Amino acid sequence: MSVKAIAKGVHMSPRKVGVVASLVRGRTVADAITILEHAPRRAALPVKKVIESAKANADHNHNLKPDTLQLVSITVTPGPRFKRYRPAAHGRALPFQRRTSHIHVIVDGETRVAKKPAAKKEEAK
Repeated sequence: MSVKAIAKGVHMSPRKVGVVASLVRGRTVADAITILEHAPRRAALPVKKVIESAKANADHNHNLKPDTLQLVSITVTPGPRFKRYRPAAHGRALPFQRRTSHIHVIVDGETRVAKKPAAKKEEAK
């Protein structure tokens, strides 16, 4: 069963976040978190948070084993842009855009075996 997590409106360019996402694409969740903890890029933190969120969703909501989780896909798409102006020489204003990103993560793993309820013992009278 596939489990997903999404981070919308991350205040970083999709091009920069995409470089970090490609580092961990196709790996296990544990390997991906280890790589992102040591990656020297600012975009590593939001990508790591989304992967940890997908791991928590799989563990708590879908009853999957956290040790067996594998990254099925991780995609970065552009979000809304903020249009701003920067002062320039001779009293001009030059436009620029602050870009945002959406990060989508899908993980998959083995289902945990459901525990059977303990049998009730009859009380001796």
